[in-house]
Amino acid sequence: MSEVRPAGLMRLTSLGLLLLGLTFGALFLEEPGTVSMRPQVVTELFVALLALAVVVYLLAVHLVLGSALPSRAVWIVLAIGLLARGILLPAPPFLSSDIYRYVWDGRVQQAGINPYRYVPADPSLSRLRDTSIFPLINRAAYARTIYPPAAQMVFALVVRISGTVQAMKVAIVGLELAGLYCMMRLLVMAGLPRERILIQAWNPLVIWSFACDGHVDGVAIGLIGLALLARSQRRAGLAGGLLAAAALVKFLPVALAPALARGVPLWRPILTGLVVVVIGYACYASAGHYVLGFLPGYSSEEGLSGGSGFWLLAGLARLGRLPPWSGTAYIVVVAAGLALLGFWIARGTQRLRDVPRPADDVVLLCRNAAILAAAVTVAISPHYSWYFAWLALPCVVAPVPAVIWLSSAPVLLTLDPFNERFIWPSLVYAPALILAVIAFRRRRSARYVLAATLKGTC
Repeated sequence: MSEVRPAGLMRLTSLGLLLLGLTFGALFLEEPGTVSMRPQVVTELFVALLALAVVVYLLAVHLVLGSALPSRAVWIVLAIGLLARGILLPAPPFLSSDIYRYVWDGRVQQAGINPYRYVPADPSLSRLRDTSIFPLINRAAYARTIYPPAAQMVFALVVRISGTVQAMKVAIVGLELAGLYCMMRLLVMAGLPRERILIQAWNPLVIWSFACDGHVDGVAIGLIGLALLARSQRRAGLAGGLLAAAALVKFLPVALAPALARGVPLWRPILTGLVVVVIGYACYASAGHYVLGFLPGYSSEEGLSGGSGFWLLAGLARLGRLPPWSGTAYIVVVAAGLALLGFWIARGTQRLRDVPRPADDVVLLCRNAAILAAAVTVAISPHYSWYFAWLALPCVVAPVPAVIWLSSAPVLLTLDPFNERFIWPSLVYAPALILAVIAFRRRRSARYVLAATLKGTC
């Protein structure tokens, strides 16, 4: 075991203070009331500071993974993480106006109206308009809400208490911190150093996405953390219900289902999950087919239905004109690939039903969750940075280098210097693919070495 070195604690503290300084510096570039509309030079400077924060973060991750730190290091990690969030919580949203829709949807429900029924600009909702929320709602004139039922329930609950942006941010950060607490529990179960919670707590993309902009993904992260904890405690039905609830906040977490299927009767999580989904949509069924909200329109608007929004197809399009069916073909191939990956993980882990130690079971669960989360996110290749924030959570227990990179580097996507979907996003995706290939080759080499060793001893 590595010797505990107090000098490592000093380096950790220094990196934490530097992270806080960069957070302060970036916050000073915020212009109240602009909501992502600011001079280009300000945006570029802001992204530069966030990129430096990511470098500091990655150095800190390397430190906690590669050094034996004193047990009190976890308190420094938590203090810095909470301070960074506390710095940003009072600030108005900086990079996105999505949170204004959350408050609006909650207000609509408080008035006894189904939030999927009308666009915000509909005359039927005119009595709910004000000067602080309504003018800042994006797509107010043509888009019904896109957020699924569990997210709507959270919006309604928060607005019932306080219909302010700050209250919504506090609730979302609180649920994200609930996910953080769950990962602390899993670290203890896995017998791993608790300071690894830094992988989530210090991630600049996570901090800014939730503490500043209040994205609803923080709610999903809290539910995913609870689902992973329930699954580690062999409470399969509860885990399935919690994961379904996370998917009803943002659809992507459904990709984690195969990871939770390991070593448990499949009918329990499936049945519980289906019950949660049915109840969730039944609560808003009065909107009829509009209960899907703006999801179909969003897919078209972001170039997903036609294929132009996918990073890989955008790269191929630079080599020549793609046929009109390329988007459909991509979706079919990716869906099949994700299904095979999920089947391989679920089937492969089923053979590991008798895992030697519960600690190994926890690590394997989180590793599979990290791989599945990264695979589905890269497949849809979103150009909004906060879509990647959920990837850090399972890496707390199972730190996959490529996934850690994907959970932080997308701060670069705040810029779009070339107004296209391949060259600039390649700064995020290309290094991740390289890291994944390196990890795969090392893992395969380790298996060959182990197999040769076992053969030599027989």
